[in-house]
Amino acid sequence: VQLQASGGGLVQSGGSLRLSCLASGYTFSSYIMGWFRQAPGKEREFVAAITTTGAKTYYGSSVSGRFTISRDNAKNTVALQMNSLKPDDTAVYYCAAMMRGDVSHPREYADWGQGTQVTVSS
Repeated sequence: VQLQASGGGLVQSGGSLRLSCLASGYTFSSYIMGWFRQAPGKEREFVAAITTTGAKTYYGSSVSGRFTISRDNAKNTVALQMNSLKPDDTAVYYCAAMMRGDVSHPREYADWGQGTQVTVSS
């Protein structure tokens, strides 16, 4: 299983970014996909998750209403659209895959991408 995240960068407060995660090496449509983030000195935080078909989505309280997760099973990709970004959103963002379990707990995810840095300036 390989997950490759991309799309991070530097953006001003209030701006938008779109992250993408390309999966390979497994049946993408069989896995729940999630996004997490980790800022320096902080624990890894749940951002969003999406079920295998995309029918259900879940969001962390700090991003609900500003971020949107989506997936394209034909292209083996999961995306995270981030709007109204704030300096507190600055972190390394990771995509991850799981078969089943609590979508908000990082230990439930078996496979992780390498992360992409998002920096929001004030």
